[in-house]
Parts: sequence; structure tokens; C-alpha cells
Amino acid sequence: MAETAQLRLGEKTIDLPVIEGSEGETAVDIRNLRSETGAITYDPGYANTGSCQSSICFIDGEKGILRYRGYDIQDLAANSSFLEVSFLLIYGTLPTPSQLEYFTRSIRIHTMLHEDFKALFQSLPKDAHPMAACSAAVGALATFYPDSLDPRNDRQVEISVHRLIAKLPTIAAYAYKHSLGQPFMFPRNALNYVENFLHLMFANPCEDYEPDPVVAKAIDLLLILHADHEQNCSTSTVRLVGSSMVNLFAAISAGINALWGPRHGGANQEVIEMLAAIRDEGMTAREFVDRAKSADDTSRLMGFGHRVYKNYDPRAKIIKGACDEVLNKMGVHSKLLEIAKELEEIALKDDYFIERKLFPNVDFYSGVIYNAIGTPANMFTALFALGRLPGWIAQWVEYHGDPDFKIGRPRQVYVGETARSYQPLDER
Repeated sequence: MAETAQLRLGEKTIDLPVIEGSEGETAVDIRNLRSETGAITYDPGYANTGSCQSSICFIDGEKGILRYRGYDIQDLAANSSFLEVSFLLIYGTLPTPSQLEYFTRSIRIHTMLHEDFKALFQSLPKDAHPMAACSAAVGALATFYPDSLDPRNDRQVEISVHRLIAKLPTIAAYAYKHSLGQPFMFPRNALNYVENFLHLMFANPCEDYEPDPVVAKAIDLLLILHADHEQNCSTSTVRLVGSSMVNLFAAISAGINALWGPRHGGANQEVIEMLAAIRDEGMTAREFVDRAKSADDTSRLMGFGHRVYKNYDPRAKIIKGACDEVLNKMGVHSKLLEIAKELEEIALKDDYFIERKLFPNVDFYSGVIYNAIGTPANMFTALFALGRLPGWIAQWVEYHGDPDFKIGRPRQVYVGETARSYQPLDER
């Protein structure tokens, strides 16, 4: 007999089914709570609410575990590529050689944007945030490709998936080029996914540009580490918007906007802004750490600790080595990076941070890498979006195949005015 939980409300007692996940998580199924009792649950931020059953991503924040489709993130980071991980997330299994070859080729041949997209970018102000430009352009893809918008047509969905993964790097790079007033570069299909993105970002028609393999490897690794992270704000947004049966482009556009927020994807940009503030105020790393520890100071140490991980962020452990490799290879010397290394060294040895488990997280190291290769701070979140894209797609696809699929419609507890009479304007 399946386990149940009992809930007593007033004189009424009801049995609620208990669901157990494959990793031992338990959930009380309350879908019939309102129909049986007239009551709803109240859970600000949905921190204790499971919105779905998913087989895509598993996190154990206490143990510092992150797995995609059952594969440990360390194994994937050491042995896989971003496109291979994308296939895994979206289709549920690691690809065979022929499947990966087909998937990779399909992505490569869809990287170009319609020429009319240039007019869209040119209509934007030069200082438009890249995330605003990316969201607008991704939404606009639905106007260019009306032949693949049906979320319940498997072939149309596959076409849209490949187009999105192929074109988002081009879109992000064009947003950056527009801000500089530089010409847009055409994709080079001979390059791999990340190399092509670096070419689109940093090449110009006046001179040859060859992506640095160390940098390309580090960016590929970062994209893998960002590819999915359970039901976070942007992923939940993609699912909720997708529940209206809107096309994939529109749902992903909404996810980009959710990721843009400083409480979500903007954290790595805040790391660099923090480092710049330390430099501009002439502080040492130690002085800033002391200020951050003080209860009387509002300074915050960005890029340390994580809402989910109560242990060392497993992604940070992986990317730290790549960060050191990039800095050594690039021979980059800047005050910002000096401060970053000092902050890292202090925090890893300081009892205050160790006791509170405030370890450097993936945002800290990714911000340092992006800064080292010459990426402006306002592009950091766009790179995060590139990585998170296959996770968003996988979640959207999974939800559309869920037998419990229904349009999202959270409830509320109304606390406003009760019924009152309307007063004519001349009597108010």
C-alpha cells in the first residue's frame, strides 16, 4: 500500500499521497487539497513546492552533488563537450557517434541569421543591454520561422531546437558587435561551437583571428557547468510560459529575461563590479573581506556561497583549474584579477567563511575567466544564457510530454479590501 500523509483541517481529515523520487526525495501530493477542503497551501517563492516530476537534473546541496540525467557533472566536464551534453539533456541519453555527428552538423549549418536581423539590431540603442537584445531577437525568430512553431509536432520541435542552439551564439555576438559599432561577422562552419562563438565575438574583417584552444576549452566547460540546474527561476519561467502552449522561441525569450535579473544570472557580472569597486576605492582584498564580515557594513562578498549548495559548489571545483589555466595561458595581469586571487585565497583559509560554508562558487570563477578574455561585464549573463539554453529546452520538451501537463495557474491568498460600494466621482 502506498504511503500517505494525513492533514487535519477543522473537523475534516484527508489522506494525501506521498511521492518518492529516485534519489529518495519525498513529496506530499496536494493536487486535490482545494477540491476536498477548500484550502490552498501558502509557500512564498515556492521554496517547498514541487511543480513537476523531472528526470533531467539532480542536485544534493548538502553533499555538493550535481548530475545531468544521472551522470555526475565531474565526469561530464572531464570527458564530454557542450553539444554532447546538450544532446544528453534534450534527448535523455548520451549520443552514439552517428547521432552526435548528425546533431553537430545540424547545429553548424544553422548558425547564420536572416539578413533582416541586422535591421533589428541596428534599431536598438548602442548601449542596449545584450540580454534585452537577445530576448528580443529570440522572440523574433518566431516571425522568421512560422513553419516550426507547433509545440506538439515532434519534427517542428526538433527543427526549432536545432535552430535555437545554433543561432543563440550568433545573436549574442551580434548584440555585442552592435554595442561597439563593429561589423557583424559571418559564422565559420569549419569551427566548432565555442570556437565559432569566439570568432563571432572577437574577429573583424581587417585581420585574421584564430580562437585560442585553451580559452575555447574553458568556455565549453563553463557552458557544460551552466547547462541545467533544476527548477530555478528561469527554468520555472520557461515551463510556466510554455504551459500556455506557446512556441519554443517565445518560452526561451521569457527564460532569458528571467535569467537577466541580478538575483539569478547576473551574479557573475556583480563579481566583476565588486572587484572594480575594491580597486577604485584603493582597498586591499583583506580590507574588503573585513568590511564584508562586519555587521555594521553593507559590503557584500559576491561570488561566494550558494542558495542551494551548503557545501562547496561542485561546479566551482571544476572551473577553478580552468580559470588558472586561462590566466596562465593568456598571461593576463590586471588589478581586478590580482584582487580576485587574493579574495579567493583569504576566503578559503578564513574561519568565518569556512564555518558558514561560503566557498567561491561558479559565478566567481566564470566572471574572472570572462573578464580575462576581454568579455565586457554586461555580456556575462548572455554567455550564461548560452549554457543554460539546452537545459531550458529539455525542461520545455519534458513538460510537454508530461501526462500531468496543464497550464500553470498559481493560487493566492487575497488580503485586499472586502466588498464595498462604488462612489460617484463628485462624491469622493
